[in-house]
Amino acid sequence: MQSMSKVEPQTEAKTKPGPRWRWLILGGVVLLATWVSYDYFYYRKVSTLDGFAQCLTSKGARMYGAWWCPHCADQKEEFGYAFQYVKYVECSPEGQRTETEQCKQAGIKNFPTWQFGDGSRKEAVLPLADLSQRTGCSLP
Repeated sequence: MQSMSKVEPQTEAKTKPGPRWRWLILGGVVLLATWVSYDYFYYRKVSTLDGFAQCLTSKGARMYGAWWCPHCADQKEEFGYAFQYVKYVECSPEGQRTETEQCKQAGIKNFPTWQFGDGSRKEAVLPLADLSQRTGCSLP
């Protein structure tokens, strides 16, 4: 009797890919690193006016403005990234054209309004040189 042995075809050794979760974690780490780098280098710009803006705040100067006010936007643009250090009071809730109670009580009528440490006010977009003169803060 002839034995019939079944010959199985040889299969190539299969290489298993690594678990998918490793790739997901690696992708997540890359995305996180990209986001952190973008945030750090894009939003954390250093301005030559940082010290000046910080000085204005330390001398009691503050700007009252409204999100919809084009003159306020012009004033903010003069400071660039350094505006984050200016004491700023938003007088109109975003999306509305009403005045906040804080600004009503302060007697703010026009935007922008600068109030200085000595209590004086100026309703205008002020050149940085004027702010420097009024506060004693030196420009870079």
